[in-house]
Amino acid sequence: MKFSRPQLRFQGGWLLAILTTITATPVIAQTANFGTLKLSLGFSPAEGTVSGYTGGSYSLSAISNRDRYKKLCTGFADPTPDHILILEKDFSRLKILVNSGDDTTLLIQGPDETTIRCGDDTGKSKDASVDDSKWKAGTYRMWVGTFNPGVKKNYTLTVQQP
Repeated sequence: MKFSRPQLRFQGGWLLAILTTITATPVIAQTANFGTLKLSLGFSPAEGTVSGYTGGSYSLSAISNRDRYKKLCTGFADPTPDHILILEKDFSRLKILVNSGDDTTLLIQGPDETTIRCGDDTGKSKDASVDDSKWKAGTYRMWVGTFNPGVKKNYTLTVQQP
C-alpha cells in the first residue's frame, strides 16, 4: 500500500506530538503513594498530618548521597515519593517528624530538585525528622525509608511550623 506525502507528514507529526507530550511531562507531577499536603502560613496541626507505611527496596542514596548540609542520605523506600508537600508561601522554618516507633529515615527533595534535606535518628525510637529554615514556596517530594529494604512500618508524618 502506498501512502501519499500528506499522510506521512500527518503520521510523523502525530508521533512527534505524542513524544513531545511524554517527554515534556515533569517528573515532579508524579503522584504520591499516600497523598499530598497543601500548606499555607498558619496551617492547623490536622492539615500537617498524614500517615503511610514504608516498604520499598529503592535506595534513597540514588536520589542524593548527601543533603545540603553534607548529611548522609540513607535508607530504602519506594521509588515513588510517599508524600507531596506543596507550600503555598515561603516558610522561615518547618519541622517534619516521622513517628513509627522504630528506626526510619527521611529524604525531602525541594522544588528545584537539587535542594535535598535528609533526616535520621531523632529521639528514643530513632525515627527520622528534619528541622530546617528557608523553605521556599513550591512542591516538595518526600520519602520515608528504613535501613533495610522491604521493611514495612506504619508511620505518621507531621509537618509543624515552630
